[in-house]
Amino acid sequence: MALTKIPVSIRRVLVLEDNFIIAMEAEDILRSLGVEHVEIASNLAEAGALIEAQSFDFAFLDVNLGKETSFDFAGILIVRGVTFGFVSGYGEDSIFPVALREIPRISKPFDESSMASLLATAGV
Repeated sequence: MALTKIPVSIRRVLVLEDNFIIAMEAEDILRSLGVEHVEIASNLAEAGALIEAQSFDFAFLDVNLGKETSFDFAGILIVRGVTFGFVSGYGEDSIFPVALREIPRISKPFDESSMASLLATAGV
């Protein structure tokens, strides 16, 4: 049972996460919260292909993707009108572009409660 209600409009979620185990955990939590469809991308190229092929109600973006960050992809989501939030594993506040500092975010390790709160407060 979800600890926090999520907006009923969130049914299709994109998870951009380069760690397979964390991505699978995110998918499990999202499904337990009532999300019907979850797609996982491990890098920007995969995420770009998914956003071109499908529509999403929300996207979880891991900030640090190895040698790249998800900031440029966030810009694509803004243009497309897809609501998103960041998931951060490190003290990455200083690297956030000014335009993205107000986007909701949670820290790793996340749990059902923190993910539900992010979905509920992401302006959907």
